[in-house]
Amino acid sequence: MTTRRAHRARRTVRSAALVAVAAAAAFSLTACGGGDDGAAGAEKKDSASAAHSNGDGGAANDAKAGTGKAGSDVVSDSAKAASPDRTQKLADGSTAKIYKLGEQNYRADIVSDGEVVGDLKANGGDAGLDANGMYVVLTLDGKVQSWMGGEHQGPGTFKVAGGWTVKVTKVGDLHYRADVIGNEGAVEGTLEANQHDDGAVANGVYIVLSAGGVVSAHE
Repeated sequence: MTTRRAHRARRTVRSAALVAVAAAAAFSLTACGGGDDGAAGAEKKDSASAAHSNGDGGAANDAKAGTGKAGSDVVSDSAKAASPDRTQKLADGSTAKIYKLGEQNYRADIVSDGEVVGDLKANGGDAGLDANGMYVVLTLDGKVQSWMGGEHQGPGTFKVAGGWTVKVTKVGDLHYRADVIGNEGAVEGTLEANQHDDGAVANGVYIVLSAGGVVSAHE
């Protein structure tokens, strides 16, 4: 199974403002946890790949105050005026307004109390965001998954949802790397959060790594 190219998400959400910087990393995963149907098993060898790329500005990133990347810091007036293709309630009670911008190109605005407080853009790859303890992934086909809890503060090695083992390493200031380790002990993929959050979908397991070193996963 393929884990899509992952874009870091930028957040406007109430945090410290950060500069949008992209980091690229190939993502190939062998599942030790279940796919979308929740199945898990030691024999799963599905591999997946996801690369992180620069969003030309970042989606729920900073123009704002937060970490993450994927989209642009300024949403155009025309984009703001456009009607979303659909809306979806998020885990913290806010709302995601999802816009289809093109083939495998979506933006999700996070709206709270009538204000856009963050946005993610998935253009050819998934986008992830740590929005002050709510974790959000926008997939390249426009699906949104959000959850709260399950976080681990790196550096360290942690068991996460889906049976994955994730080793979080501090590379520098607001720069963390998470190696995803398969059931045979090999590094099967990497997320890179360099001043921006990173996210991916791996065999039905949603993973977010923040630039502050927090990792969380959800099935």
